[in-house]
Amino acid sequence: MKFNELVQKLDDAVSNSLASNPECNPEIGGIAPINEAPAGTLSYIEGGKFASWVGKTTASALILPVDEALQAQATERGIAWIAARDPRLLFARAIALFYQPYHPSPEIHPTAVIHPEAQVGNNVYIGAHAVIQAGAKIGNEVCIHPNVVIYPEVEIGDRTILHANCTIHERTRIGADCVIHSGAVIGAEGFGFVPTRQGWFKMEQSGCTVLEDGVEVGCNSTIDRPAVGETRIGRQTKLDNLVHIGHGCQIGSNCAFAAQVGLAGGVKVGNRVLMAGQAGVANQAEVGDGAIATARAGIHSDIEAGAIVGGYPAVPQKLFLKICATYSRIPEMYQAIKQIQRRLDSGNR
Repeated sequence: MKFNELVQKLDDAVSNSLASNPECNPEIGGIAPINEAPAGTLSYIEGGKFASWVGKTTASALILPVDEALQAQATERGIAWIAARDPRLLFARAIALFYQPYHPSPEIHPTAVIHPEAQVGNNVYIGAHAVIQAGAKIGNEVCIHPNVVIYPEVEIGDRTILHANCTIHERTRIGADCVIHSGAVIGAEGFGFVPTRQGWFKMEQSGCTVLEDGVEVGCNSTIDRPAVGETRIGRQTKLDNLVHIGHGCQIGSNCAFAAQVGLAGGVKVGNRVLMAGQAGVANQAEVGDGAIATARAGIHSDIEAGAIVGGYPAVPQKLFLKICATYSRIPEMYQAIKQIQRRLDSGNR
């Protein structure tokens, strides 16, 4: 499509708030990263780290921050541009104009196994070798890819997508517009064992797992059900690949957890919480609204709302950075202490 047509479509999506360069109107055939963008593609600039690419990219069009110097540089090089307060968000909207993820047309594959007591809504796709057991309720326009297994009494909301080889255990409730990626296991038994003199006594996990509307769960992630009550993931929360949510956890809305985050049983997480890769939270700890845990943070106690923590055990991030800054000086400090000790020892003779 022509650049001006692209601008119009994006402008409509963001309430007519964009600035642009109307003099350049190249043909835009796709999108690309700024360092690889060939002619005829659209890319974007975000932050000072990539600003220099305006002077060397071969992209025909750019989404820029509100920066007159960058805009002038792009115009001078004959690059069409759009300026926005959040270039990355606008670029995400532009991607949707050129790419739509694979979504098969409604049909039920002849090898799918659907129990007679299961309820299946309208315009549903069920792929090869999928299994839907008794009492399951599948909403409208749901997409169930091959080899998905849905246990008894599961509920799946409208327009939810279950990718290949994921497993949804008994009594799990998944809301509308959710995405469960390949290999994820939702609602399996929590890790519940009671020590006795004879060994471990298994505590049956009679609870359930609930995913509210708009939740996305990455590949090979696991969300366990508890012995009693429920494990709940709030609306629009996003989990990366290889995330583990223990039994009985309560996670708020609009949270985002990166790969290999692990929550022990009974953890409570507020709304809009961010956890970077491999962050971990100990049993029964609470994390307040808007808190951030940096990569590999180990949270052993409650974290107040809005806090930014890092390290193991987790401490305020600024303190953690100060601690990190001293690591390289430890050998030098050790030698200085040894010299002081020698002087003290010689003075005491």
